[in-house]
Amino acid sequence: MNFYRDMALHTDLYQLTMMQTYVQKDLQNQKVVFDMFFRSLPFGHGYAVYAGLEQIIDYLTELVFTEEDLAYIQSLGFKDKFIDVLRDFRFTGDVYSMREGEIIFPNEPVLTVEARIIEALLIETALLNIFNHQTLIATKASRIKQITGEKKTVDFGARRGHGPEASLYGSRAASIGGMDGTSLVKAGKMFHIPVVGTMSHAFIQSFQKEEEAFMAYAEENEGNVVLLVDTFNTLKSGVPNALKTAEKLKKKGKRVDAIRLDSGDMAYLSKEARKLLDNSGFPDIKIAASGDLDEYIISELESQGAMIDMYAVGTKLITAFDQPSLGGVYKLVEVEEEGKRSPRIKLSDNIEKIITPGRKKPYRIRNSRTGRVEGDYIALADEKIPQHGRNLLLFDPVNTWKQKTVEDYEAVELQEKVVEKGKKIIVHPGMEEIRSYRKEALSRFWEEHKRKSNPQVYYVDLSVDLWRLKNKMIEKTRSHYFMQSP
Repeated sequence: MNFYRDMALHTDLYQLTMMQTYVQKDLQNQKVVFDMFFRSLPFGHGYAVYAGLEQIIDYLTELVFTEEDLAYIQSLGFKDKFIDVLRDFRFTGDVYSMREGEIIFPNEPVLTVEARIIEALLIETALLNIFNHQTLIATKASRIKQITGEKKTVDFGARRGHGPEASLYGSRAASIGGMDGTSLVKAGKMFHIPVVGTMSHAFIQSFQKEEEAFMAYAEENEGNVVLLVDTFNTLKSGVPNALKTAEKLKKKGKRVDAIRLDSGDMAYLSKEARKLLDNSGFPDIKIAASGDLDEYIISELESQGAMIDMYAVGTKLITAFDQPSLGGVYKLVEVEEEGKRSPRIKLSDNIEKIITPGRKKPYRIRNSRTGRVEGDYIALADEKIPQHGRNLLLFDPVNTWKQKTVEDYEAVELQEKVVEKGKKIIVHPGMEEIRSYRKEALSRFWEEHKRKSNPQVYYVDLSVDLWRLKNKMIEKTRSHYFMQSP
């Protein structure tokens, strides 16, 4: 099943009204370039994790209007000439993108579209929808995984997601961000993510005795015997009954794998439970924790020495609880006029909303001596940036006095062509490869850039030529529109 095969109408109305205008004026074939990026980091964090590329490609390469779609559009008052164009509509452009799982930063082109104006307009809503959602969840997951480290950490959020599709693709994004498994079976099937699960309070309540529930479950779920111990009283009932179950299983050559805490003071309860398990001869039984967890709570638990071996994170992960929107944007940066490329700029009273014009290429600058990343560098597409070099000047494009020179560097181009003339031209990697890439990419950054709180700013710099072009266009546009007599 592919959600992205019936999404031609997944666009805002104004895209269609603008598209019709281009068609009526015979301007629909004008070639343009759009950049997709975001303006500020979510969660007060130092980086974001790119997710959703596979679904973006699926959407673009499957894009087609059905007769039912066309009938509805016509019912809205659109003209016959426009309907005829849509009948044969396909995405025929080129797309350049960073790798899925890449570590990304504000104001750099994560994905670039080169296409006819009507194609580039139609796809904006869907591209941003996919990018904003999955990148947000992947970033949240990465923050959590930074705290839990090598401890198994899983996504338990399906029932709290904003609808089935959000839960499904949220689970995918969470896996890219570092979650080791998901409770959502459909996500496991579609994306080859390990599925995990235990038991509910209702299961235990349905039996006359807690111990009966534990034993019944254990007999039928060998290899996944994780007992929920907080239904009545964690230390006086749940853990003692889990130990009784463990004793009975031991005589049969079987075992309890873990207990799960879902409420209460988990630092205290995990320590006391660990004592009970160890003193009863079951040091191998693990302790899992769930219940409205996030990176902040988990960090506190870890700092207090909680004896927790596995974390299950639900609501606050799948809903990106403390930052409901990434704020990604999709902006026109270049048009083709009489066979020549012409950069475009948008001005704003808010300096962060002034876009960087022109077709560009983003690079990641690594220090050849340390292997660490020094910053990202955006250049014009036709600039020649050597893969290896010396004395590269990096400077903040706003506060230009903030600068440094990288004496010995390698420049890694961050985008690759993924769609050519409307056809997918890459073999998309599997989930494990994407996860591994994210982990490796993140390891190249300094710890100061990855801090959970108050991270050091990571700079995305412009080449001198691009910086000059941007400022020249700002001055030219300002003089044209603001110096005229009223």
